[in-house]
Amino acid sequence: MRTPHVGLQARLSLVLALVLATAAGAASPASPPPSQGTGAGLTGACAGQQRFLIGAGTGDITGPAAEVGMMGYGKVEQQTAGIHQRLRSRAFVIASPCNGKRVAFVSADLGMVFQGVKQQVLEKLRARFGDRYTDDNVLLSATHTHSGPGGFSHYTLYNLTTFGYVPQNFDAIVSGIVTSIVRADSRLAEGTLRMATGDLLGASRNRSPEAYRLNPAAERARYASDVDTRMTLLRFTRTDGTEVGLINWFAVHATSMGNDNTLISGDNKGLASYLFEGEHGERPRGGGARFVAAFANSNEGDVTPNILGGTDGGGVDDFEDTEISASRQYEFAARLWATANAPLTGGVDYRHTYVKLDSVDVAPAFADGTPRRTCTAAIGLSMIAGAEDGPGFGTEGASCAAIHDLWSQFTCAVVTTPCQAEKPIVLEMGSLRPYPWSPDVLPLQIVTVGNLALVAVPFELTTMSGRRLRRTVQERLAPLGVTEVVIAGLANDYSGYVTTREEYAAQAYEGASTHFGPWTLAALQQGFDALAVALRDGQPVPPGPTPRDLRYSQLSFQPGVVFDDKLLWVDFGDVVTDARASYSRGDTVSVTFWGGHPKNDLHLEGTYLRVQKLEPGGRWREVADDSDWDTRYRWRRENCVPTLACSHVTVEWDIPPDAEPGTYRLLHEGNWKSGWDGRVRPYSGASRPFTVK
Repeated sequence: MRTPHVGLQARLSLVLALVLATAAGAASPASPPPSQGTGAGLTGACAGQQRFLIGAGTGDITGPAAEVGMMGYGKVEQQTAGIHQRLRSRAFVIASPCNGKRVAFVSADLGMVFQGVKQQVLEKLRARFGDRYTDDNVLLSATHTHSGPGGFSHYTLYNLTTFGYVPQNFDAIVSGIVTSIVRADSRLAEGTLRMATGDLLGASRNRSPEAYRLNPAAERARYASDVDTRMTLLRFTRTDGTEVGLINWFAVHATSMGNDNTLISGDNKGLASYLFEGEHGERPRGGGARFVAAFANSNEGDVTPNILGGTDGGGVDDFEDTEISASRQYEFAARLWATANAPLTGGVDYRHTYVKLDSVDVAPAFADGTPRRTCTAAIGLSMIAGAEDGPGFGTEGASCAAIHDLWSQFTCAVVTTPCQAEKPIVLEMGSLRPYPWSPDVLPLQIVTVGNLALVAVPFELTTMSGRRLRRTVQERLAPLGVTEVVIAGLANDYSGYVTTREEYAAQAYEGASTHFGPWTLAALQQGFDALAVALRDGQPVPPGPTPRDLRYSQLSFQPGVVFDDKLLWVDFGDVVTDARASYSRGDTVSVTFWGGHPKNDLHLEGTYLRVQKLEPGGRWREVADDSDWDTRYRWRRENCVPTLACSHVTVEWDIPPDAEPGTYRLLHEGNWKSGWDGRVRPYSGASRPFTVK
């Protein structure tokens, strides 16, 4: 795999400058012009109000950078072996003075948010703030990167490929999310929220078009595409004119980096956030960014960034695929940002409940005119096949009507239940004991901020599933003046996919991964309909059944670091392979050091590497670290005699085309663990100085 393109930030600086120069701003010929959100405010005391208290903050959630299975593709051999970009939690707190309510929204660079994560985040917030933040008004969502370490669920299904629970990763995620919310809360100040929407074309593709085409022709005719191309953007601005940040929602998988990547990465969503924050002078180091740009996800269930099919995003490798997807999202968000002039009007409100999704009686009005029921959680044969942007074993489309081999016929005849209909079951997680392997008590949440409604779902909804659910909520909340309904996907918990009933019949990857059977979407529409009615009418909702707290039931089969070793005649931090004496802009500098295992210290809010430039007077100024796109931190185990406990760390820097000429050096900072006393000690190493021409 070749090294990534360099100077991406410099190229996009010009894009943003051109956008801002034409803020009145027609769209490019490839896309229709953005439209701005409008509509009346909420009723009652908040009618017509445009004043909010707003704050934003970030936190570092980068887990172990070596020898932990990655979360997303389910591939055992895909183990972390370094960092391309650190993972961040981006939090926004919005408070409404007119009714005293507030909400915390988080977009985190994670594959998904699990139940245990939210439980522990709330517990820590409660210890700090009392009852200020609860299940009801905290919305945690994931960008769905597939390039972060796993093992942070409390349910077995999601820890299989990591060989159990990884407490170090879980704690890093919880701590970073809490930090981001605390920072956002501490920065609350009066301001406004302005919204813009538009259609981003050419950045996504439906990866299961055959299943999508099973939806009714009349329904499909309402939409110009088989994916949701709509991006919705909120611009946060203080009354004094200070720009706080943005949230935008756009439905696309964060799978530009493939299932052979081993570097931690926020993928296309994380890079887009980094680019937008960089344009506003942010390099999110310790203390967190003050301008925060969250590129959140939506109903991305059947939506891939690999627009040329399979794993091909249009670039020559995963790095360029990620650049392309991130750049398109970033550039379109910049256009919406420049034209976001429609203020949100009204107050903040929310409703939340838990539902036992494996035993919902669905009323005929939400199904097919017949009473229906959801099922005990199970996955089908096509789930093992994987989706086209993360292939597994076998092929998709294995329904009971389509398969003919003897084993599959046995599965459909004996294992599959009538409730699961066309799905040939390979694992019924919901019936396993002492507790199910995936959650069955799941959260449903609606948040309104003025005329915007966020529908938080603990699933990956397909395009048409999201459209149907939005319509259900929109019809109920229209009397409140709600004009924009957004699916906030992968939120508050996670239990697979949701397809329409028609798509489910195809048993593509998404249908096989719809745990609770063919009427899951209908059950969600019924549940969110009730939440929306309660919110509209100002009525409370019952909390529902209490989800399990499984923190004390976890098993981990991954050993920690026993000790770090090296050759007798070297020290930790010594250089193995040094830099050359000089480089040109566009070259890649690579330096290898004797290192320690990154599990010894995660360097949260810190870094494992630094790129420094020599300034007049002999001072070294930092120009990049392991948060930046142009750097890479790579770790590998070095089998030195007499032990297998040695590590080599390679630091790489792609010199940007606009780098200042001068003298530079690369630094590595790490920690090593003694085999004698068990203590962990810091070390550092530096390359030779080199010139950049």
